[in-house]
Amino acid sequence: MPPSLSADRPVGGPSRHGAVEAHPGGPRDGSPSMTAEPPGTAAATPPGARSSTLLGRVGSAEWNLLTDEASWSEELYEMLGRDPASPALTLDELPSLVHEADRPLLTAMVTDCLVDGRPIDGEFRTVRPDGGIRTLHMMGEPVLDADGSTASMWAVLRDVGAVRRSRRTVGETHGPLEPHRPRARTGQRLVTEVRQTVLPPWRGPLRLPRQGPGSLDLAARSLPSSTGAAPGGTWYEALELPDGDTLLSVGRLAGDPVGVASGLATLIGALRGMALAGTAPGQLLGLLDQVLDASLQPVLGSAVCCRYRPATRTLSWAQAGQPAPLLYRGRTGRALSAPDGMPLGAAASAAYGQAEVTLREGDVLLLHTDGLVPAHRGTPADRLLTGLGPRLGGARTVQDCVRTVVEEFDEGERTDDACLLVAQVVS
Repeated sequence: MPPSLSADRPVGGPSRHGAVEAHPGGPRDGSPSMTAEPPGTAAATPPGARSSTLLGRVGSAEWNLLTDEASWSEELYEMLGRDPASPALTLDELPSLVHEADRPLLTAMVTDCLVDGRPIDGEFRTVRPDGGIRTLHMMGEPVLDADGSTASMWAVLRDVGAVRRSRRTVGETHGPLEPHRPRARTGQRLVTEVRQTVLPPWRGPLRLPRQGPGSLDLAARSLPSSTGAAPGGTWYEALELPDGDTLLSVGRLAGDPVGVASGLATLIGALRGMALAGTAPGQLLGLLDQVLDASLQPVLGSAVCCRYRPATRTLSWAQAGQPAPLLYRGRTGRALSAPDGMPLGAAASAAYGQAEVTLREGDVLLLHTDGLVPAHRGTPADRLLTGLGPRLGGARTVQDCVRTVVEEFDEGERTDDACLLVAQVVS
């Protein structure tokens, strides 16, 4: 496939024959890595750790479009019934393992990912050498190079045959495994209801009970897809904690709508409970990863989790495959240096790093989900957002900051819904 195809943002990919890795620098420099693995990642995922989960094993893969190289994890070789010593198949060769009726579906998903920058999220059947049929759920993203062109594509694949067996007989020769439309509509309605029930209001300022020196002014906004797609699993949370700290978090869940609705309710409840118990952001994301890993529905998540201490104006934070927070000081914006992390639900017992930064009075912090900035060919989203520094630095309130971002990026075509959360340190 041509390397010049452009997508929305860079995302980390899996390492060769190992666990899914994180690329902390991805959202800023877009440089994909085929071999480097963050400290602690491999050790945190012992062999066979996935075999005990309800969903069975999970594999990962990366396809480098510049060199035509492919890299598969050992779990993926096992799921597909291939010899680990054999070369990983390229994207052009991959359809040879897919059930004939599902090949057009796989081609469409990959094309949408590489051409339009859309995340991959779908199911297809594979045929093993022994004739056995496996139903795989695939989630993936394009990875951009420094010029904003698609350099590679990574994916996480789950064997969901056991979950699907109650609804259809694996191995039957029928059409592509597209979600049943009534079920999809029901799931989308559930997602909307869950968001309305468990999430804070999407418009206006967010009032925290206690206000004092170093406290935060907060505002948030939800931005729907401009293509008319149903609301997805984007969320944010702002919560004052018993010790006076503040939890700030944004994220996204992707998968079957019913799974997203269930996962969203579970995840937000777990997030609040663990934060109230004093769990630090890095450890908190590790526990949320385990929560999603044990889900009956195949759901993949991304998140940024921050804990702000007003007494010292200290922000501790961790990330799970989500863009780093942006800090605007004066009239200059920059992305915070991201600690190690990977998408939630992508690897069992994943380890998440934690970073810390001291804020100043007047500093503005922007947390956002991917998809906030519609696809701009050749220009990374973070560069466009940090370019708003002069305007955000001159804004009177956090609501004005939110309006500035929305007005700047609400005209382009947004293929997915998104949300943003803005916080400013006050005296």
